[in-house]
Amino acid sequence: MLTETKSHPWMALSAPGAIDDMLATIGVSQVADLFEQIPQDHFRKTPLDMPPALTSEMELRRDLVSRLKRNGDCESNLSFLGAGVWQHHIPAIVDEIVGRTEFATNVWGSYQSDHGRNQAWFEFSSQLGALLNLDVVQLPVYSWGCAIGHAIRMAARMTGRKKVLVPQLSDPERLSVIRTYCQPTEMDDSIEVVLVTADPATGRLDLGDLESKIGNDVAAVYFENPAYLGTIETGAAEIAKLVRAAGAETIVGVDPSSLGVMMAPGDYGADIVTGPVQPLGVHMQCGGGAGGFIASRDEERYVRTYNGFLVSIADTARVGEFGFGLACPHQNSYGMREDGNDWTGNSTYLWAIAGAVYMSLLGPDGFAELGRLIVARARYAARLLDGIPNVSVTWPDGHFKEFVVNFDATGRTVSDINDALRAHGIFGGKDISNEGLNLGQSSLYCVTEIHTAADIRRLRDTLKEVLA
Repeated sequence: MLTETKSHPWMALSAPGAIDDMLATIGVSQVADLFEQIPQDHFRKTPLDMPPALTSEMELRRDLVSRLKRNGDCESNLSFLGAGVWQHHIPAIVDEIVGRTEFATNVWGSYQSDHGRNQAWFEFSSQLGALLNLDVVQLPVYSWGCAIGHAIRMAARMTGRKKVLVPQLSDPERLSVIRTYCQPTEMDDSIEVVLVTADPATGRLDLGDLESKIGNDVAAVYFENPAYLGTIETGAAEIAKLVRAAGAETIVGVDPSSLGVMMAPGDYGADIVTGPVQPLGVHMQCGGGAGGFIASRDEERYVRTYNGFLVSIADTARVGEFGFGLACPHQNSYGMREDGNDWTGNSTYLWAIAGAVYMSLLGPDGFAELGRLIVARARYAARLLDGIPNVSVTWPDGHFKEFVVNFDATGRTVSDINDALRAHGIFGGKDISNEGLNLGQSSLYCVTEIHTAADIRRLRDTLKEVLA
């Protein structure tokens, strides 16, 4: 085979002879032998039409910066987007600590060298557990959707049942992930996903439909509070009681930024709780920062079904000293590989550090102040937008951070309206008209503590202008 005679400046294994040495070690003659199990019709037959390679770091940086400048960001534009990744204020100290090398570069390592990391992880779990009023919090998985999927599989393992009920008015992305997790695997049968309709007057779960669908074949009922469309599930305790009577598990999804003003899920009967990590001090990002947590009561039947890492605290041989380490590590895919409860990964563990710092900065009073500020500004925004001719807020009472705005009476599509808003430096709400929710030309608007009253009035006035 041909061997490169010159090392690539950015590829360590491109040194002359390096590939030959590796092939000889594993006993194959060419790189193609490593991929012989891939069918030939899966290989590309024509070469990629690639531009010439950039030959220096200077050229690479210039090219990347010029491409990035094409993007419109939420710093230079006023954004009302949410739906899973939200714009919150992040104190500077969060970035300072997350960027420290002992956290940013420490992926694994030995227990002897990782006590600082383990303690920070323990603080994340402890503080989030206090918000949720639950005792066990697993380190984050890849996303909120993944956390829901794992929680449903936990419930199926615990109950031996193979059906889950979820709201019809769900985030389509999270619902897609749930369906993926409920597909059959080598070890488990498929889990049937059944949708529960919403009360059209409130957007909340239709308790009559829920009651008609729950039975002794249901492993769990999942709902969010606040929900995907911002509504608040006032019947959460009643739902949990109904689910418990059927012998199923109540799984609740919650935005942790709401817990300064809303009842903790552990207080109204949630068995397993999931939610996003991103509101806890993580910047909006493309392709990362959207981890999801899983939490439950400290009961062995729950602890034994977790798929990831649990960090605990214990006394040491020295009186008054404590150590931090992993609990039940054997039951995940690192400890048992394919025999673990579920696969787990570690790409979001750094955000547990961010969450620990963020929660410690806010404290209980800070979360209450944050929640009140979001509620006040979101309701102010809903009232102003509802006053625009031919524009209406679908469920004006009882929402947190996000709310649905309907534009049917304007005769315009949400897509056209959002295009017009972008021309004025505003990102409108998420277009949900094509999500199969039967809400017409509607968008989901998000308002957080970063939006001032002047920002909200600017949105109202601009909407009036583009709809005139």
